[in-house]
Amino acid sequence: MTDATVLSAGMRYRQRMVRRALFVAMAVVLVLIAICIDLGVGPGRYGPGEVIRALLFPDTVEPKLAIIVRDVRLPVAVMAVLIGAMLGIAGAQMQTILHNPLADPFTLGLSSAASFGAALAISLGVGLMPVAGSFFIAANAFLFALTTSIILFFFTRMRGVTIETFVLVGIALFFTFNAALAFIQYQSSEAQLQQIVFWMMGSLARASWTKIAICAALLALVVPLARFRGPMMTALSLGDDRAASMGVPVARLRLEMLVSISLLAATATAFVGTIGFVGLVGPHIARLLVGEDQKHFLPVSAAAGAIILSVASTLSKAITPGVIYPIGIITALVGVPFFLSLVLSIRKESWR
Repeated sequence: MTDATVLSAGMRYRQRMVRRALFVAMAVVLVLIAICIDLGVGPGRYGPGEVIRALLFPDTVEPKLAIIVRDVRLPVAVMAVLIGAMLGIAGAQMQTILHNPLADPFTLGLSSAASFGAALAISLGVGLMPVAGSFFIAANAFLFALTTSIILFFFTRMRGVTIETFVLVGIALFFTFNAALAFIQYQSSEAQLQQIVFWMMGSLARASWTKIAICAALLALVVPLARFRGPMMTALSLGDDRAASMGVPVARLRLEMLVSISLLAATATAFVGTIGFVGLVGPHIARLLVGEDQKHFLPVSAAAGAIILSVASTLSKAITPGVIYPIGIITALVGVPFFLSLVLSIRKESWR
């Protein structure tokens, strides 16, 4: 290999890195724009200038505008971005460790477990943490999802367990919890049933600064770990055998990422209910833009998830004036055709 060839290859690599870094920067800018649009849309619509003044200089706008933007809409907008980022990261990690492009945070039954835990708290008042107070339902949903991940964790320690078997166990847990959830719904009162169904549809209406702080703290713990394990995860995307030949402890890495995925998905589901397709579509968008290198793949997946959920939050308020639809309905309606178009556009050889 000549020096000119090496120099050309190095230049192409640097150009690729610069282009991917630009995609990351653009994704961050789009997240900020999505938040601004989300803050301006609602029963009373405001322009970007009014929103920015209400956020940065509240004394220069009408008190009503400042209260609506800062106290009513801002927690919802920030919650949408954080939950979207959590689901995007969890989906990216899930697809990498399972080598499955159709995997998302709910593939292993975490969503159905959280829904079952919430239904128990709503209908029967039964919870794993009775002293949770106002977080009783959310805490119950989180603990059931986390317990499910612990079951899966111990299952992976069994000898001879493959990825395919692991996924099948997750699917079995998914149907088990759904059957148990149907049983609870059948014997619930009309008011309880309405609350359970609304919770399962997913909603950002329960956003609060306390929940935002919890989500931000969790991301502050998980993201550095994901960045630290980024090179190993990139190697793992090439296949277990190749990763092992590079010195990657495949089994331990998969367990670490499973714990991370469980914490992200369980917390997101506990706070806003079941929201589908965000953790599925976000990583696909990131993969098409920056490839599998975790250095750029992870932040773009987080940004894509944040943008998707922020746009869904905006649409939930814009479809019918004065009505806010559950956000899970919007993500499903938008996500299904979008995901199908992505699947059809991806070549089969991309998933070896």
